[in-house]
Amino acid sequence: MDGATLLNRIRKYCKENDIRIYEFEKKCGLSNGTVSGWDSGEPKLTSLDKIVKATGKPIEYWWS
Repeated sequence: MDGATLLNRIRKYCKENDIRIYEFEKKCGLSNGTVSGWDSGEPKLTSLDKIVKATGKPIEYWWS
């Protein structure tokens, strides 16, 4: 999976939970603009770990 696919999953999650991307980033402890940067690159494992912990969704949900 590439960063763009992950970004699409995050967008879907945000839509389903009625939150904005910046709110998702804040919830996960990510810097503002981090998620949108994945459109052209891949996230660090530490960022994925933060997302998993903050959302309670397993890594396979985000990265499969």
